[in-house]
Amino acid sequence: MLTARHSASALALIVFSSYCAGTPAYELRIEHVTIVSPDRSAPLRDASIKVIDDRITAIVHGSLPPDGSSEADIIDGRGLYIIPGLIDSHVHTSDLPGIDNSHEPAREQIAAAIRKQTPRSYLFFGYTTLIDLISTPESITAWNTYEAHPDLYFCGGVEIPGGYPRIQFVSAEDRRSLTRYMLVQRGEEGKAPAGIDPVEHTPEAVVARMKQDGALCVKTFYERGFGEVDELPAPRLDTIRDLVKAAHAAHMPVLIHANGTDAQEFAVKAGADIIAHGLWHWNREQEATELTPRAKAILDGVLKANMGWQPTMQVLYGLQDLFDPGYLSQPGIARVVPASAIEWYRSAQGQWFHGALAPAFLPKPVQESHDLQAQWNAARAFIAPPIVRDRNATHYMATHGARILFATDTPSAPTYANQPGLNGRREMQHMLDAGMTPLQIFRAATQTNAELLGLAGEVGSIEPGKRANLLLLRADPTQTIQAYDEIVKVILRGRVLDREELAAGR
Repeated sequence: MLTARHSASALALIVFSSYCAGTPAYELRIEHVTIVSPDRSAPLRDASIKVIDDRITAIVHGSLPPDGSSEADIIDGRGLYIIPGLIDSHVHTSDLPGIDNSHEPAREQIAAAIRKQTPRSYLFFGYTTLIDLISTPESITAWNTYEAHPDLYFCGGVEIPGGYPRIQFVSAEDRRSLTRYMLVQRGEEGKAPAGIDPVEHTPEAVVARMKQDGALCVKTFYERGFGEVDELPAPRLDTIRDLVKAAHAAHMPVLIHANGTDAQEFAVKAGADIIAHGLWHWNREQEATELTPRAKAILDGVLKANMGWQPTMQVLYGLQDLFDPGYLSQPGIARVVPASAIEWYRSAQGQWFHGALAPAFLPKPVQESHDLQAQWNAARAFIAPPIVRDRNATHYMATHGARILFATDTPSAPTYANQPGLNGRREMQHMLDAGMTPLQIFRAATQTNAELLGLAGEVGSIEPGKRANLLLLRADPTQTIQAYDEIVKVILRGRVLDREELAAGR
């Protein structure tokens, strides 16, 4: 569809040279396209868009007026739809699907291949903006060295000593963030680990350090253990209220990891801005799957407080699908996962996390049977109740006007069934299955994410002055989520990328 006179090699030269001093600005024109943007009540048909460098500079109905330029690249958009690039507001770019700290030194080439493909896989599925919820400026700098990469913002991760996530089990990059922004509660200075000065780890000091580091947001945690397990310390309410107060003074939104009824109730009382999970653990009501009065009351509290809410349903499927004997052969896996990684995932060593989960997911006779189909059936039965709880909670929120943010928590655990980009496409299907409409999903992945994360001036809609992160599609995504399967071009900071060139192995 790119009809400009420049060849691919010449375009690459232009992309590079446009950043050099004294060179003319790069210009892109997308002509006679249908604009679908969440700020519009209806699609704008037969529209044309002008982009200079990385900014949208003009939108008109019909043709752009001639300006005498013969250097512009032109995309003929007839029959196509253009939308804002998608935003995933919950990722962990330092973590690798299926590989933990102990594996990476021995699998250095595989890990390098996964890291190189990760930003391309996000782009392949249309994600041009990501929010890493536990990161550091050093990790952002490393990310920006990749040739093609989504825009990446980060939150500092705030945990209390000994709390969730258990610092000894996270990646080295996450450990740096969690240590740098660790929060020592007032009156518990004696619990500070060696090397942590409590004076430098108050809510006010931690937020100030994040702000100086360039963080977009603050992420904290309320997690005593999964399900009814109660084994980890959780922060006090006064502590998180102080953290929220400090963050708001610095104009930073606060996200809180909370996937249980106790945790989401705590989040509402603390005044957090966004709950960074769906509701799948119903404390002291784990036998129920239909909304209980208590679960409904807590969700009503979220609605009343006008908080953001991330369903993150793919988290649970990412655990379940480790037991699917056909998962690695599914269509789409090879498009976004390096062949060397798939080969390792199939190996006995690559199945390590499957083995770690098996005692909890499978009855002992099924585990010892080595019957893969029986294990798959048992794993689905085990994880079904929390999946249904989260689906029902998501349906309730979607039908009651919640501010739902599109988020995947990729990868939520060291599971190879949480693949970048692909996770997002599957999250969309789960949202649809929960009763969300394609329009609600579209808004969640664009406008709502941008608004609640403070990025609405840059991304989330197609307007003059905003960053030119755009997707060309063959169908309207407000009518069908299958539209995301037919991405024609990814436009990243004004530069046109061929989707097929982003696939693994290219």
